[in-house]
Amino acid sequence: MTAPNHKWRKFKSGFMQVIAFGCAILVLLPLVLVFEHTISQGFSSINWDFFTKLPKAVGETGGGMANAIVGTFILIGEAALVGVPIGVLGGVYLSEYGGSRLNWWIRFAADVLNGVPSITWGIVVYALLVVPMHGPSALAGGIVLGMMMVPLIMRTTEEVLQLVPGGYREASLALGITKWQTIVQIVLRTALKGIVTGVLLAVARVAGETAPLLFTAFGNLGWTHSLKEPVAAMPLVIFNYAISPYEDWHRVAWAGAFVLLMLMLTINISVRFLTRDRFSRIQAEVIKRHPNN
Repeated sequence: MTAPNHKWRKFKSGFMQVIAFGCAILVLLPLVLVFEHTISQGFSSINWDFFTKLPKAVGETGGGMANAIVGTFILIGEAALVGVPIGVLGGVYLSEYGGSRLNWWIRFAADVLNGVPSITWGIVVYALLVVPMHGPSALAGGIVLGMMMVPLIMRTTEEVLQLVPGGYREASLALGITKWQTIVQIVLRTALKGIVTGVLLAVARVAGETAPLLFTAFGNLGWTHSLKEPVAAMPLVIFNYAISPYEDWHRVAWAGAFVLLMLMLTINISVRFLTRDRFSRIQAEVIKRHPNN
């Protein structure tokens, strides 16, 4: 027997589905617009000179971002050297050691730092490093990006380590293996994909940052031969070229934006590839532990 208000409820259900679908389209629309405009403007601007030549002088046409591309990878490498060890070890401490009260405060501080504007990081490192060193440098740029990576890597590492079943630790300790060996050889190895995922997400976050580099790396028009010298980076060059009055510089800026977008896309695809079977393993573990639920 059909309820009297069945049609009305069916109409409301369909109406809400339409609204939800429309909201999902609105969420995807900015992403589609960014990809469409960047690819249409940037792909046509890519040429061999872009990857192999230095920027031209003001007003001259041609040139490329060879120094900025190399500088970006230098800064990312420095940031990884600073942020990855501190972030991973901090996550290990939160997951495997420490008291509940202290850990709460560390998590709270990390969450606050994750929300600090990037320009604030730049000002702090400017005061701590750039001023004492009497000028911007690649070292300061790498350190500020590394500091921004630490809280994100620490929190993701902690979450991933907590997903490792406690039985792994108990079995290892029961065999006489020390706690630190258990963490290094069992826990970290089991959670390695998740840790790498957190690192890649942190790299993706800082690779496109411009504001902190304006205060620290500053940029230059040539090659950087020392970490104590200013260094060019793709976000800096894109920013400077985009606000310039020269049409050819706008073209190079679009090319740089396209390459930077492809770099971010590659990192995110790598994250998806690394995590594609993690949740299925977790689900299988839960089903094995609670087969009757």
